Amino acid sequence: MNILTRPILEINLSNVLKNYNVLANLSHPAIAAAVVKDDAYGLGADKVAQMLYEKAYCRYFFVAHASEGEKISSLIPDAKIYVLQGIGTDSLSSFQSTANLIPVISSPEMLNFYKQNKIEGIKPAIQIETGLNRLGFRAEDLAQLDSEDIKMFSLVLSHLACGDEKDHFMNQHQMENFTKLKNEYFPKTPASLSASDGVFLGKDFHQNMVRLGAAMYGINTTPYRPNQMENVVTLKAPVLQITKLPKGDFVGYSATYRASSDRKIAIVSIGYGDGLPRSLSNVGKVFFKTLNRLTEARIIGRVSMDNVICDVTNVEGLQCGDMAYLAADFYTLDDVARDAGTISYEIMSRLGKNTRFEKIYI
Repeated sequence: MNILTRPILEINLSNVLKNYNVLANLSHPAIAAAVVKDDAYGLGADKVAQMLYEKAYCRYFFVAHASEGEKISSLIPDAKIYVLQGIGTDSLSSFQSTANLIPVISSPEMLNFYKQNKIEGIKPAIQIETGLNRLGFRAEDLAQLDSEDIKMFSLVLSHLACGDEKDHFMNQHQMENFTKLKNEYFPKTPASLSASDGVFLGKDFHQNMVRLGAAMYGINTTPYRPNQMENVVTLKAPVLQITKLPKGDFVGYSATYRASSDRKIAIVSIGYGDGLPRSLSNVGKVFFKTLNRLTEARIIGRVSMDNVICDVTNVEGLQCGDMAYLAADFYTLDDVARDAGTISYEIMSRLGKNTRFEKIYI
């Protein structure tokens, strides 16, 4: 008998490539940059970046921290790697030792630091604030820049607050703010306004470069329309035990579920220690493929650190060692996030970085 005990995370790199190409075609002639921050949303920045570099000829990448860019730099040697969190004392050595890292300067203080520690051979990017009220130079900050400062930058960028809502007034509001500030201060500098969701808002939002992230990894960044992206992540975990649950008995910590009739339960080897949201307790779903049929089963009781308990009364032919599917083509991370009351970005990031999974790349 083949007994498995670890959850498995399958990552379909072929579908990442397909999704990148779809988004790149939609945004053409704008440059399609790939966002591989947070270890490519937990899916493996080294593998994703190298694959896009070699097979899609992507030459522009975005990471959050210089340390992330430093790790993949040798895999994408003549690509530009923009660092969204910018440059500081704790990252200066990474910029000094890695030729293709480009800091995104987001405040006057960071600009002053950069001027004191200039990196030869690169031109930084500048982030401007247009409505999200997060990182970026405000209009009054830009007014303090001199002509030499303005010529320093190779890219001007901002970020949409509501790009996932096609008709939200903030999209046009930010576009107008971005256009005004760019024309006033950076009329000849290439521009980037949109991440994945902005690709679907139209050509005006594409500017010179789009930053492809979540959608490239299969997440639906446009919930107002059917997802055009291929699924990338399959999450499954083995059944460790199948047993009876008599009527009136309780299940799991805090006894939050009580059987109203005799039930059959399966204990599945995955829990919040693996990144599965605890909020799926008593509301989450798993799926089993048995007897050439796909059957849905409910998570009952609390999600614990290492296990979930599922009601498999109606799952025919289930055996120990069979796999429970927690995310797949038919029940995506967007669906899991909806049931967990969170967003698929968070779940993907948490799952992907967990070291307890067996990761399989397709």
